Amino acid sequence: MIQDRVRNEVDIALQENDERYTMKLLQDLPYLDRCIKEALRLYPSVFLISRYPAEDVKLQSYLVPAGTFVSLNIYAVHRDPNFWSNPEIFDPDRFLPEKIRNRHPYSYLPFSAGPRNCIGQRFAMLELKAMIAPLVHNFYLEPIDYLKNLRMQVDLILRPAHPLRVRFIPVCKGNSTL
Repeated sequence: MIQDRVRNEVDIALQENDERYTMKLLQDLPYLDRCIKEALRLYPSVFLISRYPAEDVKLQSYLVPAGTFVSLNIYAVHRDPNFWSNPEIFDPDRFLPEKIRNRHPYSYLPFSAGPRNCIGQRFAMLELKAMIAPLVHNFYLEPIDYLKNLRMQVDLILRPAHPLRVRFIPVCKGNSTL
């Protein structure tokens, strides 16, 4: 199970780091990193970006004139079967180094790309790991609401129309006595 594999990675890293969360520990959680990337592929916070090109842009046989309002649907790009096999399936191994090596550089855009990409993307990833690692270390997360019933709401960001509920079950650490 994916959650167990993340928990194991975090547990081992904590054992090797005197049970302390540090920047280095958070940076050295490759499986958790891949899981976060895959979650951002399926559910990017910013699902749509828009631009006005300053000059004409040729896209294959199409000419986009300068000043044209252009929108890029990141949600759709992240689920495009031309870039992603079985795009609706959660698969963190899509982000293994050997699998990303030949991927189109603009097929994964959770933080935009190019000169206008998010300058805080490394901080955001570190912040996500800092929140998720202690949660999976201490709790089993069990869904109450399932993604098959998820309805998305489109605002400035993509978010669930209603909160998704999760049950937190404490992890028994083996030293406890009943």
